Amino acid sequence: MNEQSLTSYFRYLDDLRESGVTDMFGASPYLVEEFSLDKPEARKILCLWRDTYSSDQTPTARAKVAILRDGGQP
Repeated sequence: MNEQSLTSYFRYLDDLRESGVTDMFGASPYLVEEFSLDKPEARKILCLWRDTYSSDQTPTARAKVAILRDGGQP
């Protein structure tokens, strides 16, 4: 996974959060469905999103932070 794909996932999760369709703790099935991810990968992405979420930063900025925090291997 690269910064561009993680940014796309984060942007999607931001939009999902804003929509109020689901509690974000239950958002991984939405990632699986939308991006054809497997469950463990979707859960990891969701954890990275939760750990870096800030309404003050763009999805791109947060994706960069997530990659660095995860040792470059999200």
